[in-house]
Amino acid sequence: MAIFFPSSVQLPFLMVAVALCFLPTSFAREGVATWYPGGSSFACENEQPGTMYAAVGPSTFQNRAACGRRYSVTCIGGTNAVPHPCTGRSMTVTVVDRCEGCEPGHLDLSYDAFAAIANPDAGRVRIRYHRVY
Repeated sequence: MAIFFPSSVQLPFLMVAVALCFLPTSFAREGVATWYPGGSSFACENEQPGTMYAAVGPSTFQNRAACGRRYSVTCIGGTNAVPHPCTGRSMTVTVVDRCEGCEPGHLDLSYDAFAAIANPDAGRVRIRYHRVY
């Protein structure tokens, strides 16, 4: 029986293949977050939002397909003159609403969710977010 030893050319490819097996299934994206006061009715009728929720734009909302999706959101910087708006915390939010004016990568957070990650006076911050399964 022969023993297989990878050549010096094959070894890097083998190492990359093994490393790819350990990559997460979802990658963090960067975007922006704003906050809105919410209300008593949401586009996702069956969701019980609590206080940590988000609205997403039409391309992400996809005719309610995004309802109930959860995202981990972290502030990574400001977009205006408010100095050091980030709290350093991350927050998990649930999609419960549609934001007509939101482009892809724009999450419109509840006031409580926004305040957990950033100073609400900033109004708009840069974020890193990824889907939580």
